[in-house]
Amino acid sequence: MSGATVAPDWIEAGRRLFAGPCEFTFAAARADGLPPVGPPEIAFAGRSNVGKSSLINALTGRSTLARTSRTPGRTQELIFFDLGGKARLVDMPGYGYAAVEKAKSASWRALARDYLRGRASLARVFVLIDGRHGLKESDHETMGELDAAAVSFAVVLTKGDEVRAADRDVRIAATLEDLRKHVAAYPGVLLTSARDGEGIADLRAHIARLIAERAGARATNGA
Repeated sequence: MSGATVAPDWIEAGRRLFAGPCEFTFAAARADGLPPVGPPEIAFAGRSNVGKSSLINALTGRSTLARTSRTPGRTQELIFFDLGGKARLVDMPGYGYAAVEKAKSASWRALARDYLRGRASLARVFVLIDGRHGLKESDHETMGELDAAAVSFAVVLTKGDEVRAADRDVRIAATLEDLRKHVAAYPGVLLTSARDGEGIADLRAHIARLIAERAGARATNGA
């Protein structure tokens, strides 16, 4: 994440983790239809069309694992992908798209809220922010819900290839300042590009370390 060099061993651990098999396993449209609790879950949240599916595809090195669309609001369920039995990646419905019917939008947010509040296997949520525009009010609302649920989250700026070089440091600094308002926020920001691969190795490393630390904590506690 920004401001710190990722140790080479975690870069390699992340490469190995995402070089293994990854496949779609489950889609849940309702909170009572979630799969049984299993390995650590890494969820990806963000505004509609922020690039969640594209980022998941870039992380796993697969161009069509997660469905991408130029039409906002396409993802309407919680989509689960099994990462070699070591973790699950969860593509969440997007938020903040005004053209989506209010009832449908409310249903999606309720599903996401129910999932975030009581999922014991949820290790971290990555809140994706369009790097060209920065945080919006709907992003702060989502992060406020994560604060209230005491769910650890980290911010990833997407579409880094479209952010002007002169704007990058300013965007990262402003995002870090905003994160100080949120108690559940990880104190770092990563700028990524699903198109040219920028930041992908660091994000893989972050996830690999998180999974390893969670496994270590469970072993220490005898779980």
